[in-house]
Amino acid sequence: MGTDESDSLIPKQRPCMWMAVSATLIAACGSFENGACSGYSSPTESAIISDLGLTTSQYSVFGSLLTVGAMIGALGTGPLADYVGRKWTMRISSGVCVAGWISIMLSQHAWSLDVGRFCTGVGIGIFSYVVPMYMAEIAPKELRGRLMVSSQLMVALGMTMAYLLGIVVTWRSLTFLGIFPCLVQLIGLFFVPESPRWLAKIGRIKEFEVALQRFRGKDADIHDEATEILDSLASSAIVPQAKVQDLFQRQYIRPVIVGVGLMALSYLNGSSAILYYASDIFESAGFSSGDLGTIVLAAMPVPLSIVVGLLLDRIGRKPLMLFGAAGTCLGCFLAGASFLLKEYEGASTLVLAMNLTGITIYVAFFVVGISGLPWVIIFEIFDLKIKAIAGGIATSVAWLACWLVSYTYSYLESWSAAGTFFMYCGVCAATFLFVIKLVPETKGRALEVIHVSMSSDESHALNNAVK
Repeated sequence: MGTDESDSLIPKQRPCMWMAVSATLIAACGSFENGACSGYSSPTESAIISDLGLTTSQYSVFGSLLTVGAMIGALGTGPLADYVGRKWTMRISSGVCVAGWISIMLSQHAWSLDVGRFCTGVGIGIFSYVVPMYMAEIAPKELRGRLMVSSQLMVALGMTMAYLLGIVVTWRSLTFLGIFPCLVQLIGLFFVPESPRWLAKIGRIKEFEVALQRFRGKDADIHDEATEILDSLASSAIVPQAKVQDLFQRQYIRPVIVGVGLMALSYLNGSSAILYYASDIFESAGFSSGDLGTIVLAAMPVPLSIVVGLLLDRIGRKPLMLFGAAGTCLGCFLAGASFLLKEYEGASTLVLAMNLTGITIYVAFFVVGISGLPWVIIFEIFDLKIKAIAGGIATSVAWLACWLVSYTYSYLESWSAAGTFFMYCGVCAATFLFVIKLVPETKGRALEVIHVSMSSDESHALNNAVK
C-alpha cells in the first residue's frame, strides 16, 4: 500500500480500519445478493405469471427453488473454501449467481426460469457461508462484531431495494439488481488480501504475514496475533482432518450444538413465513389491504441493522440475542392473540391494532437480536479444523428450517392462524432459554481464545465469567 509523509499523522488504527472495512464491504456484496434474491420473487409474481403464462403452482416451484439451491450450495461450501480459499469461493459464487440471473432475464419458459432461480439459490447458499467466514477471519477482535453485522445490513438493503425497485421496473430489468453486486465483488476481490488464517492453514506463511500486516496496518505490531494464530494451527494440525463423525467428539460437541441449534431455532421461529407472507397475514387479520403493513416492515430492517452494528461490540452478542428472543416471543403472542380474538369479535379495531403491533414488534426484535447474530456466532465458535464441515452443516440447517417454515405456513394457517403464531411463540421462548444456557459471549475475544474455551472442560466456567 502506498504511503506519504502524512501517514505519521494518522492514528495507527485508521490503516487497519481502511483495509478491514474495504474487504468487508466487498465481501458484503454477497450478502446484498442474498437479499436481492430473496426479495425478487415478491414484487414480480403477477408479472412473471402473466408474461410466461405460468400457473400459481409453477410460480411456487420457482420461489421455493431458491432455498433448495441454497441448501445444496451451503453443504459444499466448506470443503470448497478450504481447497481454493475464501476469495475464489466468493468468485465462484458470483459467477453462478450471474449465470442464474441471465437465465431468468432471458426466460421464455418455466424451465429456464427455474434453472436460473436454482442457480441463484446455490450462489447465495455459498455466500451465506463464506462471507461471514471471511469477515470473521480478517477482522480485528475489537471490531469483529461491528464489521460482521454489515452482512445483515446488506441483506436487508438488498431485500428492500428489490421490493422498491420491483414496483417501478419490469421483472426482467430487476435482474440487474442481482447482477450488479456480483460484478462489483468480482472486481473488488482483486484489490483485497486473502484470509490470513486460511493462508496460514495451507502453509503459505510469508503470504499470511503480508496479508495480516495489510489488514492491521503497516505500523501495527502483528507479532502476538500471528503467533497466536500459528500456535493454534500447530495444535490442531496434530489431529487428522476433521470428518463428520469427528463433530461428535468431546472437544467439538458443544460448539456444534450451539451452532446448529442457533441456526435451527433462528429460522423455526416463523421468520420466513412472517417476512414472506406479511401481506397475507395482515389481510387474514382483517385489513382491507396488506400493502401499508408490508411497506412499514420493508423499511424497518435497514435502520435497525445499523443500530445493531453500533451496539454489537459495546453490549455484546448474548444480551442482544436474549433481547431479540424475548421481543419476538412477545410479538408472536400478540399476533396469535389477535387471531384468537378475531374468532369472537371479527375484524375489530382492537384485533387490527394487536395484529399490526405484534408483527411489527416481531420484525423489529428479529432484526435486532436474531436475524444476523447467529451467523456472527457460528463463525466465531468453530475453529479452523471443523469450520468447513460444521459451518456447512449449520448453514444448511438454516436454509432447511427456512424452507420448512415457508412451505408449511399456508397449511398451518388454514388449520389455525392463532395456533400457528403460538407455536412460533414457543420456539422463540425456547431460543431464549437456549441462549441463556449454552451460547457464550464472544465480544472482544480472539477467535483462538474462543475456540479453546468452547472445547475445554472448563468452558462453562469461562463463559459464566464472561457474562
